[in-house]
Amino acid sequence: MRLFAALMTLVLALPVQAMRLKDITDVQGVRDNQLVGYGLVVGLPGTGEKGQFTEQSFATMLSNFGITLPPGTRPKMKNVAAVAVHATLPPFIKPGQQIDVTVSSVGSAKSLRGGTLIQTFLKGADGKVYALAQGSLVVSGFSAEGADGSKVIQNTPTVGRIPNGAIVERSVPSPFANGDFLTFNLHRPDFSTAKRVADTINGLLGPGVARAQDATSIQVSAPRDRSQRVAYLATLENLNVDPAQESAKVIVNSRTGTIVVGSEVRLLPAAITHGGLTVTISESFSTSQPGAFAGGNTVNNPVSSIGVNESARRMFKFDPGVTLDELVRAVNQVGAAPSDLMAILEALSQAGALRGELIII
Repeated sequence: MRLFAALMTLVLALPVQAMRLKDITDVQGVRDNQLVGYGLVVGLPGTGEKGQFTEQSFATMLSNFGITLPPGTRPKMKNVAAVAVHATLPPFIKPGQQIDVTVSSVGSAKSLRGGTLIQTFLKGADGKVYALAQGSLVVSGFSAEGADGSKVIQNTPTVGRIPNGAIVERSVPSPFANGDFLTFNLHRPDFSTAKRVADTINGLLGPGVARAQDATSIQVSAPRDRSQRVAYLATLENLNVDPAQESAKVIVNSRTGTIVVGSEVRLLPAAITHGGLTVTISESFSTSQPGAFAGGNTVNNPVSSIGVNESARRMFKFDPGVTLDELVRAVNQVGAAPSDLMAILEALSQAGALRGELIII
């Protein structure tokens, strides 16, 4: 109780730092849960699917309503589509509340536009039903097909959403109110940031209240009373913490040509020269025509032409401790394309002149 009272009294005196605790951490046990289900969308304007899989699902649905199809009957399914339904169950949500659902075609349906999802069970990883989904789909995409096979498709017509389309039937137990501690997990693990979070809390509440367990988790003593714990956490998550600087990294995406250089990257003394060598090979033919009475044959002789062009580039020397701005300015003067810059950075790393981790994805 005294710990909680001290927190509520002193929090107003905190200086404003870089980021709130709630922006860089999650509370252990307070998490979303994924739900998934399988259902049918009906009422489609002829854009459904044909197949034994959908027919079996449709027959099973009818049997649940006490309707049995005669043996050998194959209903026309052009207005029905088999779909996968998924949703996210937020923490602390209660039965009777509603959540959004996303509906995606799993068969050959051309479009779900204009369809209605019939009652679908949404289950969690434990196999239990946590919500029931039903409703009309909102589909942003559309498709149109001509008699000659021409087709126009905009966005994705086989995926739709139902705002507030599922009613929660079961809540997920949360360990939030259990035990004597709360645990904050950093979004980006870092030993220095974990220590700063613990020091910030201990500087307010006293030594030993918060303990950094590793580079991710900070354990904090908390009151057992649920109502006090809610107010306690609401105050803690608004504390301001200055996160530690990230380690020096250069991220290179070889597929897109994107290169990101961290502000802590430095270069040791090095010299870089960049030259472009262009080799052009062209093929042509020359025709050899014999004389009128020579008795020979016309022959096409291949002729190859090879041209080599090497463009001049300047050499740049970097002094110790070159910063990011200087590195970028020098590379721009060299005139390197993204692919060339990747090669330069890799060569610098291999030479040991790059003070930073080179990550190629």
